Amino acid sequence: MVFTVSLYLALAVFAAGTFYKVAAWFTRKVGVFGQGFTPARRVGAAVRGILGVLFSVKVFFLIRTFILDVLLQVRIVKEDPLRWIMHLLIYGGFILLLLMHALEDHITVALFPDYYSTLSPFFVLRDIFGLMVIVGVGIAVYRRFILKVPRMRTNAMDRYAIIILAVIMLSGFLLEGAKMTSHTEFMRMVYDYAGMDDEEEIKALESFWVAEYGTVSPNVQGPFEEEVLEEGSEINFVNCAGCHAPNKSAFVGYATAKALSPVALVLDRADGTTVLWYIHIFACFFGLAYLPFSKMFHIFSSSVSLMANAVMDPKKSLPENIATRQAMELDACMHCATCSLRCSVSVAYEAKGNPMILPGEKMQFLKAYAAGKPLSKEAMAAIGEGIYLCTNCDRCTVVCPAGINLRDLWLSVRDQILAQDAPVFLTLSPFSLFRGLNRHRLPAEGYDRPLQAARDAMEEAFPMVQDTEAVIPVTPVNADFKANAVSTPPGATFAYCFSCENCTTVCPVVEAYENPQTAVGLLPHQIMRSLGLGLRDLALGAPMLWNCLTCYQCQEHCPQGVKVTDILYELKNAAVKEAAVGA
Repeated sequence: MVFTVSLYLALAVFAAGTFYKVAAWFTRKVGVFGQGFTPARRVGAAVRGILGVLFSVKVFFLIRTFILDVLLQVRIVKEDPLRWIMHLLIYGGFILLLLMHALEDHITVALFPDYYSTLSPFFVLRDIFGLMVIVGVGIAVYRRFILKVPRMRTNAMDRYAIIILAVIMLSGFLLEGAKMTSHTEFMRMVYDYAGMDDEEEIKALESFWVAEYGTVSPNVQGPFEEEVLEEGSEINFVNCAGCHAPNKSAFVGYATAKALSPVALVLDRADGTTVLWYIHIFACFFGLAYLPFSKMFHIFSSSVSLMANAVMDPKKSLPENIATRQAMELDACMHCATCSLRCSVSVAYEAKGNPMILPGEKMQFLKAYAAGKPLSKEAMAAIGEGIYLCTNCDRCTVVCPAGINLRDLWLSVRDQILAQDAPVFLTLSPFSLFRGLNRHRLPAEGYDRPLQAARDAMEEAFPMVQDTEAVIPVTPVNADFKANAVSTPPGATFAYCFSCENCTTVCPVVEAYENPQTAVGLLPHQIMRSLGLGLRDLALGAPMLWNCLTCYQCQEHCPQGVKVTDILYELKNAAVKEAAVGA
C-alpha cells in the first residue's frame, strides 16, 4: 500500500512539474524577442511549426539530429572525449535501467514473455547498466572536484544530480548484494517458488547456495562434502535454475554480497533487505518527482533544444516560436561550462572575478530572471555586467552541446535590460558587431544609451572625452604608464606597431564617420602609438575605446601581429578601474 501510494504520488508530482515546465516555455518572456505574444498565440505558432517540419524535408534533419546529437551526442565528443564517455555512461545506463528494470512490467515483460529479473541476460545486464551509471558519476566527480576543469563552477543542482544518482545506484547494488546473502530471502524463494518441504533436500540446496550463490546461512557452513553439493546442484537445476541464474553472473551484486558477508547475518536479522529496499525505492521516487525541478530535466529539454534549433531558421521562423525556443533553452542548459571555456571575454572573469561574465553562469541566473524572481541590486549589477560584456562572437553557440542559440539569447536579454533605468558601469564595450547588424530587430529607443553611459562614466576621470571637437593637448609622458600600461603578453604587442594604419583602414567604426577623429578622438593606430609614447590620458580617454565593435578586424589584419582589440579591452578595464577608484 505504501509503495503504491508513493509511486502514484511521485508520478503525479513528476507529471505536474513537467506540465509546469512545458507551460512556462509558452508563457515566459525572455528578452525583447518574447514581448507582445500571448500564450495561445505561441502555442498555435508551435503547432504550425511542428506540422510544417513533419510534412517537409526538414523531418530528415530532425531524424539526423536525433540520432547524431541526442543519442550519440557527437557535439560532446568533439569538445571533450572524457565528458562524452561520462555522458554516454550516465545517460545510456540510466535510460536502459529505466526501460528494462524500472518499467519492466510494462516494457520488458511485453517484449519477453518468459522474462524473470533473475535470469540472464537480464540479471547481468542490470548490473552492467547500473555499473555504467556508477562509472559515469565517478567521472563527473573526478572532473568537477579533482581535475577541476577551468571555469567550471559547481552549484547545488550539480551536487544534487551527482548525489541522487549515486544513492539510487549504490542502494540498488547494496540491495542486490544483501538479497544474495540473506538466508531469509533464500527460504522465502524455497517456499514460494520451489514448493519444497523435505528438510534434507532443503539442507542440501541451502548448502549448494552457500557454496555457489553467496548465501550466508546460520544453519550450514562450508566446507561441504561433494555428495551434498552434487545433490544440491541437482535440486537447484530442477527447482531454481528455470527462474534464477547463478548469482556470480550478476558480477557487481555478487561482489557486493561477498563484501557484506561478514555482517550478513546481523543485516538479515535486522531485516536489512527491507530497509535497503525502502531506501532504494524512495530515492528513485524522490528523483522521479524532483526531476522536472532539477538539472536532470535537461535529459528532455536538451533533446528538444537540439532538434528545434536543427530545423529553425532565425530569418524565416515565426517570432513567436523564437520566443518560445528561448524560454525552453533556459531549461536545456546542463551547466557543463563548455561555453565558458570558449568565451572570448572570459579573460574579464579572470580579472574581475564576476562569475556572471561566464556564459554558463549567466544561464543559471537568467532562469531566475525570466521566472520573475526578485533579484538584489548586487545580483542585477553582476548579471548586467556579464550580459553587456558579451561581444556576440558566437563561440558559445557553436560549441553548446544542447544546441542553445546563446548569441540570440544574450542579444535579446541585453536589450531588455537596456530599456531599464538602472545604470550599468561597464568594463568592456556595450556594443558588438552582431548587435549593430541586428539593430533593425531591437527597440529603437535607448539603443545608443549604453555608449553614452560609458562616455559619461569616463568624463570626470578623463576630461578629454567631454569635448572631442577641440584640439587634443599633448599630455606629459608617463614613464610608469608606458612600462605597465598593459599587463599581459598579448597586450605588450603594442610595441610592434609602426603606424602603418592598417587597423584604422579596416575598422568599421572609422568607416562609419565622415570625420572619424572628431567622433572617436583617437584612431586605433593612434592609440597604439599613445601607448608607445607613454601618453596616459590620450590612451585611456579616447572615445574609440567605447565605440569599438569588437569585430577583431584590426587585430586580424595587423601585419605585425599586434593584438589591437585585446589591447583595447585592457585599456577599457584600466580606465574603468581608475575611474571607479577616483569616484
